[in-house]
Amino acid sequence: MAKSLDITVIGCGRLGSILATHLSQQGHKVVIIDREPSAFDCLAEEFSGFLVTGDAAEMNVLKAAKLNKSQVMIAVTGKDNLNIMISQLAKTFFQVPIVLTRILDPAREEIYQNLGLTIISTTKISAAAFLQTLQQQLEENFS
Repeated sequence: MAKSLDITVIGCGRLGSILATHLSQQGHKVVIIDREPSAFDCLAEEFSGFLVTGDAAEMNVLKAAKLNKSQVMIAVTGKDNLNIMISQLAKTFFQVPIVLTRILDPAREEIYQNLGLTIISTTKISAAAFLQTLQQQLEENFS
């Protein structure tokens, strides 16, 4: 296994819970933050990390989660503005070396990349997957 990293995941919805579980199974030390305690129910039984209940937009929550010790922070809440704000804090204030940010609105991607953030547009990725699958289906059915 590669070196164990301290990783913070912001948002414990469907995507955040999958990422946190997978990363903890790989042996990383994972902290996951969500404002809703019931969100942690999405985590698989195999998750061995730490849970922090609170609003990740608040500095005291990020400090309690020890974001300053993370080598990686992944923001995957359902709110673009929140993901961007937390990502900027992680990079500038907490000096997290690797910050990955999910956005839903692909029109914002270039703007946020220009701020030095690593952006993953799940909308663009989904669209590409649908178009690729459609192309394969067309070739199989109409060739």
